[in-house]
Amino acid sequence: MQKVFRWASKWWPGLIPLAVMWGIAAWTNTVPVETDLSARAAAAVKDTVLNRTRITVAGRDVGFSAEAFSEEGRRAAVVAVENVPGVRLVDDRTRLVPEAKPFVWNAERDVVRVTLSGSAPLPAVKGRLVEAARKDLGGVEVADQMGLARGAPPRFEAAALLLVDQIGKLKDGKISVSDNTIHLSGMARELGGREAIADALKNLPEGFSVANEIKAPPYVFQANKDPVAATVTLTGYVPDDRVRAAIATAAARKFFGEKIVDNLKASIGAPASFGGAVVAALGALSRLSTGTLVVSDREVKLSGDALYDGAAADIRAGLGKDFPKTWQYKPEITVKPAAGPVDGTVCQQLFAQVLTKGKIRFETRRANIDPDSAGLLDHLIETALRCPNTDIEVAGHTDSDGEDSFNQALSEKRAQAVIDYLVKAGLPAGRFTAVGLGSTQPVAGNDTDEGKAQNRRIEFLVK
Repeated sequence: MQKVFRWASKWWPGLIPLAVMWGIAAWTNTVPVETDLSARAAAAVKDTVLNRTRITVAGRDVGFSAEAFSEEGRRAAVVAVENVPGVRLVDDRTRLVPEAKPFVWNAERDVVRVTLSGSAPLPAVKGRLVEAARKDLGGVEVADQMGLARGAPPRFEAAALLLVDQIGKLKDGKISVSDNTIHLSGMARELGGREAIADALKNLPEGFSVANEIKAPPYVFQANKDPVAATVTLTGYVPDDRVRAAIATAAARKFFGEKIVDNLKASIGAPASFGGAVVAALGALSRLSTGTLVVSDREVKLSGDALYDGAAADIRAGLGKDFPKTWQYKPEITVKPAAGPVDGTVCQQLFAQVLTKGKIRFETRRANIDPDSAGLLDHLIETALRCPNTDIEVAGHTDSDGEDSFNQALSEKRAQAVIDYLVKAGLPAGRFTAVGLGSTQPVAGNDTDEGKAQNRRIEFLVK
């Protein structure tokens, strides 16, 4: 027995290197086979739409896990791996991509980025949505937080791509798809953006319903009166070129001595009665020494300095009378500091300067003062307040059309109408005398319309 043990103890250590050599040979032969089977199995399913594919090989046995987007696709992928030459057994660990109920997809825009979230039905669709967002948004950051899920409604991709295109029209907001229902909310980037989105949604594939709650940005018109630059600058929006022309024409009549700078743009989205309300508000602005008018949707804000206390009170009280009932208005009127008193000579010069820049207008062949002359009259009142110790003759003149007696009477009535306006503003009636001179003192020929217009005038003579 001892001899056997001694003999065994001599030869068994020699088995160790044999085992090592056998293991190396087996590994050397097996690794290339497994690598080859893994590559061929992967190639067999490369054209099948799968997610999270993983293939492992042990000898000639293949472990196959993946998420498929249909039962048919899952089975076809397993069969494809089973049919790879050399594969003995497939450990099938495949499953279907989870189904989303409801199927939800979102596109949300904030100040810095657009975020795509929810579910996409296929990896390729997900990629196309991200690519479309980056292309349409021109450099805006696109965050992809989409997962993959089954259950998308028919024609989902076409609907989602159309909706991605609308994100570029939003300043901020969210577009959501829940099965066949689409909901949009937020603020359009520009005027007309809300309407452009509504038009685009008409091209959605059949079967989708839409709740569109996109809001338009405020429809803003602004006018700024700058006495230093002697300008009235119009900016913002108007409904169309016809309204633009009407506003510019009205401004030219209401403001005297100031250049009208028209920077308006035409755009849809104006509230009803927009043009009439703006023209009325410009009349109030024309009575200010300096000021700003802002019309935002149906809200009017007028701020600036009136020329005297009575004008400030009158503007505050009368601002909203020509606006629709649904409009709101906010007058923030202060009073310009009163200038120092002057003597009669300077006072006469000041009257002449004002009336050189503009004319008091009347209704044709009547003594009713045109409301567009309110700004000019306020400047005349401010001048009269600076020379309280003088008497003033208000003289009316007409052109030569019509009978002399009619013209004389009309000119005197117009002069008196001006005095009545001044007295209503708080000036003493005893300081003023109305004189009607008819057509007896023309300053231009009456043979042209331009000359006649120059002859129809009111003059202030300081006594």
